[in-house]
Parts: sequence; C-alpha cells; structure tokens
Amino acid sequence: MTGGAPAAGMLLVDKPKDWTSHDVVAVLRRLFPRATKVGHTGTLDPMATGLLVVLIGPCTRLQARLQGFDKTYSGDIRLGVRTDTGDVTGKIAAEKPVPALSLERLSAELSALVGTVETPAPAYSAVKHKGRALYHYARAGEEIPVKPRTAKIYSWSALAWNPPELAHRLSCSSGTYVRSLAELLGERLGCGATVSALRRESVGPFSLADALALDAARALSPADLAARLAASLPVLDRALKAAPGR
Repeated sequence: MTGGAPAAGMLLVDKPKDWTSHDVVAVLRRLFPRATKVGHTGTLDPMATGLLVVLIGPCTRLQARLQGFDKTYSGDIRLGVRTDTGDVTGKIAAEKPVPALSLERLSAELSALVGTVETPAPAYSAVKHKGRALYHYARAGEEIPVKPRTAKIYSWSALAWNPPELAHRLSCSSGTYVRSLAELLGERLGCGATVSALRRESVGPFSLADALALDAARALSPADLAARLAASLPVLDRALKAAPGR
C-alpha cells in the first residue's frame, strides 16, 4: 500500500501452528508502508491455532479498549500425562494410567466445572510476579510463584473420546488458561492431563469464520487489502460499543 491516507483498520487472521503471535504481526507489517504500526489484541500460544485480531495503523490505539471479550476454544486434551508447560510441547512431569472412562462421564466432569473456577496461572505464562513473567522463573529453574487466576466457564462440552484424547469445546471469560483447566480436569480424574491441540474460534464479536489464513492475508493485492481494511472499520466501531467495561 502506497500513498494516500495511512493504513487503518483490522485484519482477522487464522494463526498457524508453531507461529508466535509476534511472528504473524511481523509478517503482516511488511504489507504496509514503513513505520505503520501493527499489533494484536491477545496472544495465542505457538502450539495453538485460530483467531488473531490484528489492528493496523491508528487502530492499534484501540487495543486496550478491545480487551476483556469472552472467548471460545476447541481442541484436544490428552489424559494420563502432565507436563511442565501444561501442553504437549513441554517436558513430561508425570504419567499415570487412564481409568476406564465414557464420553458421558467426561461430559459430566466438564459440566461440573461450569461456573467460576480458580486455578493457578501456568508456570510457562506471561503472568507477572514482582515485574517478571512466570516463564522467566520456570526457565531459570527457580521456584515458581503461585498466581491464582479466576475464570468464568460458560459452557464446556465433551465432543468425542478416543483414549487418551478428549475433544472438547469451551466458552469462557477473558484471561482463562485452557492449560490450567486441562490440568484441573486431570486432577479430578486422578490421571493428569495436558493440552494436545487448541484452536481459538471466537473473541467477543469476532469469529474465526471471518478470518483469513495467513498465506491468504499476505497474498492480498494492495487494492484488496485497502478494501478489507475499509470494510473492517464499521465492524470495529460496533465491537467498541459492545466492549466489556464500556
């Protein structure tokens, strides 16, 4: 994009697996004139895929106002194993046999957790203690401070059970760590659990169904990119009016 008014708007992107949210922003920044600001409204772990809300130009100033939306996730939880990160990218901390379980039993366990839940933030997270992210403590081999996090679980459904993998869908408040919920489920079942796949399907009014694959986003022509940004402005306006705390 060259000339004219500064680029401004939003892109909804389907973040690929093994990419950081920062990696996605860095790629998209190359689509715009030098010094154009590009940022996102909420990080996804590298192993996770799905909706990343990316703000462009002056719209990056809206980032704080777009925090706090409820979210929907789908994915898989692996029973019988606990890792130091809460997902399968980490080192195995413990393994136990998986008891005989049915989809009905697992559905009941997930339903029992609907409501307000308090869990510790994952050791490998950006939650801060005395100005340092918890992952700094974890990587340094230091004692990891316990930082309780309160989450609201609106619905949690068991979709399929193919031992040891449980497919599920979760609707929850902002700030919920699915890794912590998986570990809580593992404790309740007595065998441990860790996240093996995770996909963010929605962030408040923004839906993965409206997102572009990253390759498709960076292949947009300047005209198509400009049109997409222009079309995003009224969507952003409606989201701001519906933002939590407004």
